[in-house]
Amino acid sequence: MTKSHSIAITKAKIEDEDFLFDLRKQTMVAHLERSGIFLSDEEHRLRVAKNYTDAFIIWYSQERVGLLKYIENEKAIEVLQIQVLPDYQGNGIGKQLLEQFIEQQKVIRLKVLKENPAKNLYQRMGFLTVNEDDYEYHMELVPKNKNV
Repeated sequence: MTKSHSIAITKAKIEDEDFLFDLRKQTMVAHLERSGIFLSDEEHRLRVAKNYTDAFIIWYSQERVGLLKYIENEKAIEVLQIQVLPDYQGNGIGKQLLEQFIEQQKVIRLKVLKENPAKNLYQRMGFLTVNEDDYEYHMELVPKNKNV
């Protein structure tokens, strides 16, 4: 997966770490704090570093606007994170990325904070809540032609 309309993704590089830290703070702090989770800058940096080899920068009209972090095998895709800068949210960026995954006809799994309105997008796209913990819904989309 590399391109759809004006959206592209490129592998995250070490030089992207500061951008990804700022992105995380802009996109996650409010949702985390509404959930009762208060993280230090160090904890945010650790989260940025986690699974960094699976991280991709999202580009929209040649601007660096977000992060897509995922793990894929032959049967499933686990979306670890989708984060889009607030000024670019609502442009269908996350939806287009997920649609590209859906085209692959694999099971797609993700977790979303209970306080994050992105859950509504996932539900509209057909994701079902299959489990939950104190803070997150565990969601899954099974392709219509697959039995898992």
